[in-house]
Amino acid sequence: MTMRRALVLVLLLAASPVLAALASDPWKQASRDYAVRLPADHVSHPAYRIEWWYYTGNLETDRGRRFGYQITFFRIGIDPSPANPSKWSVRDLLMAHIAVTDAAGGRHLFAERVSRAGVGWAGASQRDLHVWNEDWEVRLEFGRHRLQARDPRFAIDLVASEDRRPVLHGQDGFSQKGSSVGNATHYYSLTRMPTEGFVTLDGERFAVKGDSWMDHEFGTSFLESNQQGWDWFSIQLADGADLMMFQLRRADGSLDPQSSGTLVRPGQPNRRLVANDFALTPGRIWTSPVSGARYPVEWRVSVPDQGLDLRVRPVVDAQELTGARSGVSYWEGAIEVEGMRAGQPLTGRGYLEMTGYSGRALGELLNPPPSATPRKAP
Repeated sequence: MTMRRALVLVLLLAASPVLAALASDPWKQASRDYAVRLPADHVSHPAYRIEWWYYTGNLETDRGRRFGYQITFFRIGIDPSPANPSKWSVRDLLMAHIAVTDAAGGRHLFAERVSRAGVGWAGASQRDLHVWNEDWEVRLEFGRHRLQARDPRFAIDLVASEDRRPVLHGQDGFSQKGSSVGNATHYYSLTRMPTEGFVTLDGERFAVKGDSWMDHEFGTSFLESNQQGWDWFSIQLADGADLMMFQLRRADGSLDPQSSGTLVRPGQPNRRLVANDFALTPGRIWTSPVSGARYPVEWRVSVPDQGLDLRVRPVVDAQELTGARSGVSYWEGAIEVEGMRAGQPLTGRGYLEMTGYSGRALGELLNPPPSATPRKAP
């Protein structure tokens, strides 16, 4: 989705020891009446329970060495009005994921952090774009997005520029995810951001350039109880078009009609895609040796009325993220795209996210019975 990108937030809520009861939900619901405005809405929206800022990109050195990267910050509301005024009270938890795919080395490196807000370890500003988890951060500097994160094994230090107008998904930024009222988010993307900076692997620093994709999404509830998970694609095509689409999978194997997408075409109005406008057909399976999940890492993507017929394959098969602290497992990785538009060859790059391929249905986990009670935060 970034639904995106949403993936991790949904899973963290399901797995976290601070799962809140949904029977009497005090959080604000996404609404069609809300008008997304930018850059004002780059900031945090604490009235909503779940929010994330999600960046992915495909980068290269001047000698053609290929890298993919992901940096994602999640805010998860725990208690909108803590009774205890102490800064140690848990109103929000902040989770962050970073990952780098090294195409030449055939490897995928991943790290995560989970911190509480209130004591300064992590946070999200309501004044401007600035989200952080300890020394990992994203901030807006002179109109450009600065992305910085460091792990003992790898690091990123990148600057991404806003080269295209923001894309509002769904109905003017209101993205319905389920049939129930409120199962929706406010969702926009910056689909092609010229990016440059540095990727560091095992102490070796590489100067890189390329394109990034940014998603920002906020809401309170998402999935129906029968929704198993989703498959989300962000694709940047060589002819200048950008494509976002996701399909929601039900527990019985069928696809949910709320599956959706957006086609961005230079010089033309953005095209909203509903479930019947496109098809995502899974192909080759890769089985994770860690989680046991069986992910379809190759896909056929088609938008018939646009003459688009694309084949997607991973840069590296093993791009699963398995978080020891959060309990989150999902596949998120850099992809190559080849295919045709109206009979003409076409290539591209992007990112693919797949969730719900192991364990209980995500919708079931997000809909506990009314008797559920919150547990004490860590």
